[in-house]
Amino acid sequence: MAADKASELSVITLGGKGSSLSSSSLYAIATGFASLRLDSSALDKLSPPSFNQASPPVQSQFPIPKTLAPLELRAFLTVLLYKLLRSDHSTLLPVRISEALNKFKNSQLELGSIELSKEEASLVAKLYPSGLFGVCAVLDHESAALSAVSDAAAALSCEAIKADVAAVFNSMDSGDGFSAKEEVGVASDMKVLLNGSKLVGKVEIDSVSKIAKVHGSLREIVKLVHSKTRIELNSKDLGSGSGSDVRTVLYPLAAAINELGECSLSRVKANLDSIGNEGVRSSLVGLFEGKCASGESLRNGFKLVLELGFEKEYEKFVHQVNVLLGMVWKIVAWEAMTGFIALEGVEWSEKSGSSVEVNGGVGGGNVKGDKKGEKKKKVLLGKGTSMIVQLIKDRLQGKAVDGIEKWVEDLLLFLDPKSREFDSLLKKLKEIVETNESRRLPKLPKGTRDFAKEQMTIRKRAFSIIEDVFERHGATALDTPAFELRETLMGKYGEDSKLVYDLADQGGELCSLRYDLTVPFARYVAMNGLTSFKRYQIAKVYRRDNPSKGRYREFYQCDLDIAGQYEKMGPDFEIVKILTELLDELQIGDYEIKLNHRKLLDGMLDICGVPPEKFRTICSSIDKLDKQPFEQIKKEMVEEKGLSVETADEIGTFVKERGQPLELLSKLKQQGSKFLGHNASADALNDLEILFKALEVSKCIDKVVFDLSLARGLDYYTGVIFEAVFKGGAQVGSIAAGGRYDNLIGMFGAKQVPAVGVSLGIERVFAIMEQLQKDQSQAPRATKTEVLVSILGDDLTQAAELVSELWNAKVKAEYFVNKRVMKHIDRARESRIPWMVIVGEREMNEGIVILKDIEAAKEDKIPRSSVVEELKRRLNP
Repeated sequence: MAADKASELSVITLGGKGSSLSSSSLYAIATGFASLRLDSSALDKLSPPSFNQASPPVQSQFPIPKTLAPLELRAFLTVLLYKLLRSDHSTLLPVRISEALNKFKNSQLELGSIELSKEEASLVAKLYPSGLFGVCAVLDHESAALSAVSDAAAALSCEAIKADVAAVFNSMDSGDGFSAKEEVGVASDMKVLLNGSKLVGKVEIDSVSKIAKVHGSLREIVKLVHSKTRIELNSKDLGSGSGSDVRTVLYPLAAAINELGECSLSRVKANLDSIGNEGVRSSLVGLFEGKCASGESLRNGFKLVLELGFEKEYEKFVHQVNVLLGMVWKIVAWEAMTGFIALEGVEWSEKSGSSVEVNGGVGGGNVKGDKKGEKKKKVLLGKGTSMIVQLIKDRLQGKAVDGIEKWVEDLLLFLDPKSREFDSLLKKLKEIVETNESRRLPKLPKGTRDFAKEQMTIRKRAFSIIEDVFERHGATALDTPAFELRETLMGKYGEDSKLVYDLADQGGELCSLRYDLTVPFARYVAMNGLTSFKRYQIAKVYRRDNPSKGRYREFYQCDLDIAGQYEKMGPDFEIVKILTELLDELQIGDYEIKLNHRKLLDGMLDICGVPPEKFRTICSSIDKLDKQPFEQIKKEMVEEKGLSVETADEIGTFVKERGQPLELLSKLKQQGSKFLGHNASADALNDLEILFKALEVSKCIDKVVFDLSLARGLDYYTGVIFEAVFKGGAQVGSIAAGGRYDNLIGMFGAKQVPAVGVSLGIERVFAIMEQLQKDQSQAPRATKTEVLVSILGDDLTQAAELVSELWNAKVKAEYFVNKRVMKHIDRARESRIPWMVIVGEREMNEGIVILKDIEAAKEDKIPRSSVVEELKRRLNP
């Protein structure tokens, strides 16, 4: 396929060797922006000498779809023509169709007079359903363009209605790979468009909070429609592309378009409400209600799409989807117009030296945006939106005197995808996003996150609680390097060793990022010849994992380990007790601690007939039981790991045992229990009896569940193993884990030093805490500032002197220098600073300050000389 741009009308050639049909070229033909030409090789194929010797007998007239609009019909016929060219049948029908398409003007089509032979009629009937994908191509082309234009219109709305965009677009990518790719892309593009805006504010608006999700869904579905349409247009199977296939493709597109329309319509109304000039607003509302689809007509249009698809009236169905798309295009165009007019329309008209004629506005006649002589405040728009505004200004240049109604007509034409100017507009919009300098800002790798000030407030509070619990039990802090020698880490994590991040060779040293904090702790104890050590460490660890919800490549662990010789099960008891204290004091909600014993687990495998060399790999399978059903685990153990079906079934009878610790322990120690006949298992049961009784008297055993399916996969565990699971609404999985590892330290030195430890999965705990605050509508206060020193003017020395006195007195204070008092009050309220010290020219002359209680909205005049003492008294009553 080729386009000849030498003439005014481009020419698209079909039928050449290796040619294909795209939605964009088909759209050019359908809109009349391109004429058709059949490749000479295709013509040679169509008219063999034998065909011209006699005319075929006439059987029927060419069938023309009566439901389709002119543009849809041209697209329909173009697909049929292209399919005919790709068929093996000898017929001049493609020539006659191409001639009719090239003569096609508006609704006039000279095709009904084309007579078909029996063979041609049969071929057209076979190809007829695939022609509906011509309408799909139109929808593909226009909805892809709509995606870009709707982003631009939404950005104007965000500015016009002063929406809170930071909360909506700044935290879209969670970093765990679980975010919708297209939603993150929309959020990124919106940030590009709004970058540098001083107008977007703190107003939470539902239709703005939905932008990323709604626009992202449209992007995702448009890509699917494009892929399916491209395949169907170029399929060599002449029988492909049925009406039901079209319905499958367009149902989700119609739903996404409808949702976009509803969301955009809501912002149009918000834009209209934000226009300060009553006359302009009134006039626009009248025009909008008369020329744009209402919410009810949009819903009815979508309902009709669903009904036609259900009734299998496929021609009417594709036409109605196109009608729905047209409604939404007009709504989005209105959003762009009202956003522009709300931002700069009236003021720009006045600067152009003309008035805006308002037909039917309040008072009629010419309405100005502001009173004469009133100084207009200059507002700084985002870099992207300011460029969009300029595009609209350029379009309306010299037309300001025409009045609002003419503006509306001209801008509707400007944003019409069927207009000749639209492609250049779309290109400029894409350039605005792609060339904006903020697009070149660095991005985070998957599996990592930045934490905003509100999130850091929660994290710091959690770390403070954790450190307090650890130090209450006599633990001391330790820090180790972020990377270790690779030989230190390898062979300690079983099958998880593949998740260790290896670093490049540096001068002959092979290093890896630490996978956890336990192995570095064991290395430290062995390296320093310690025989006892109770330490805690809060630090980042790294996993070369596939990010998913709750799983990151970089995250914090909070560990406490006790190494050394102690009374039997003493450290194990204290570690489990510490874990209950941590989770209780963090106040995350309901949880349970699943507990087992590695020797009991190994004894169970031995009793079931598992060879010792397969203990660890079978344990890693059993460890998945909290995520997969036993039948799936059984299949893995039998087909992948070589166990017999009987052995796997016997394992199944054991791992289903779970319950209250002392009750299940009593059951496992009953006369005739297989565990009692196995030495290692009997020892494990005796250890657990000591542990459970200690937990019972410490009043925390109600949080513990004895669970024989728990099989922590790490190679270094030798005794008690446990895992804490959150039981609340957030699905985060395990939030803490640990156990006894008596042989790990000995792997690094001559001495075997027994040890037991716990690791808190703090990232998942943070996720729970953040969700709890969100559910309770409690935004954390990010700053600890107690006092805002507010200097009304531009004298930095006044601020420096007063705030330094407060800092020297250990008062948490900030200063702000500005002439407008409301700016100071807004700053204090935004940061939730409880007290203000206000100093203006009058206060300086009188030797006083105004001490303002923000929450109580009370003010007192205080001598300047006693302000520090008075503040300290009020902050510490």
